[in-house]
Amino acid sequence: MKETVVSGIRSTGNLHLGNYFGAIRNFVKMQHQHNCYFFVADWHSLTTHPTPENLHTNIRSVLSEYLACGIDPDVATLYVQSDVPEIPELYLLLNMNAYVGELERTTSFKDKVRKQPENVNAGLLTYPVLMAADIIIHRANKVPVGKDQEQNLEMARKFARRFNHMYKVDFFPEPKAFSFSNELIKIPGLDGSGKMGKSEGNAINLIDEEKVIRKKVMRAVTDSGPQEPDQEPTEPIANLFSLMEVVSEPETLTHFKDSYAKCSIRYGDLKKQLAEDIIKFNAPIRERILEISANDDYLRSVVKKGAEKARESASASIREVRKIIGYKSF
Repeated sequence: MKETVVSGIRSTGNLHLGNYFGAIRNFVKMQHQHNCYFFVADWHSLTTHPTPENLHTNIRSVLSEYLACGIDPDVATLYVQSDVPEIPELYLLLNMNAYVGELERTTSFKDKVRKQPENVNAGLLTYPVLMAADIIIHRANKVPVGKDQEQNLEMARKFARRFNHMYKVDFFPEPKAFSFSNELIKIPGLDGSGKMGKSEGNAINLIDEEKVIRKKVMRAVTDSGPQEPDQEPTEPIANLFSLMEVVSEPETLTHFKDSYAKCSIRYGDLKKQLAEDIIKFNAPIRERILEISANDDYLRSVVKKGAEKARESASASIREVRKIIGYKSF
């Protein structure tokens, strides 16, 4: 029997190489092996207060990019989060059994408070609850998550377990982290530390033009160079090697690592090569994004089909949840 897998990406901008290598390429494999639900998380994006114009444009962009990367809407269920009203109903019900203290202690909330102190809204505080609703509404067994979302997945497990315990049922499975390599993958950014991300401004987007990619990579943080042979690379250089590992030929990576070990490396040459390798990798995906985003009829049919399939699963769960809690028709 196939396991159910759920994952989503917030509609706060274009997808980037970190999204692709950290998750989406695995989604493409997963869709043929599991019962997969992939969604554009547009409710989550409201925590940053996007304008109406940006909200719709971003949803359209992420949807087009999902499809361009190889998600097949005839195989997987691909939908927009806000097309499934059962999700906020479950979110409300789960919030009744989520406690302020545990939500305030989550790393993602504390990070957001630090980054946007002028916009500490309730949606930020209850972000893990909405994420849990997204997952368990389909009674998911597995969730592909990055390192930064491990704690939120643990919260989803906690809310599923708490619901089962409170109502003395075994309804919601406790979802586990999923990774093909048995390790949760983190793709580094271009700023010398941390992961590649939209808000960090250190990402190569899948839609980026060649000149944009070259400019971004040539501005990537490096260091003053190795001071002695066989020195361990510093974090900024290790990050560039990590990017090269996923887009370049093995012999290219070996060449630059050997040059680093011999103290003969030229960072300008390294970055020029990395930029060209990223462009070569990215080109077919970018062409497909442009083709799909221009096809209104196709996008409309994908969204309609995805909403129907997602609501069929979600409404079945909500009917059972209402019954378990004690809501009955008169």
